Amino acid sequence: MSNNKVRKFVPRKKFCRFCADKNLVIDYKRPDILSQFVTERGKIIGRRITGTCAKHQRALTREIKRARQMALMYYTTVHSTEVKKKTMSI
Repeated sequence: MSNNKVRKFVPRKKFCRFCADKNLVIDYKRPDILSQFVTERGKIIGRRITGTCAKHQRALTREIKRARQMALMYYTTVHSTEVKKKTMSI
């Protein structure tokens, strides 16, 4: 027998970042924290992916939507200068 051991993939246990650190507050005025839970396309990442508990995921979603409404965060991706607006030529 060879001495090679086969290692199986063991996923790491996901934990809620907000339950672990009580000083970390979910607030719409902190887009630096909220942007970690939004994709570059502007979609809110689900709790299965982030590991956030249900209570904090609801609060996170609410605060992301508030930050978007207050124009602290984008609804969609930032358009580059290469994107040209379609104008009607008369």
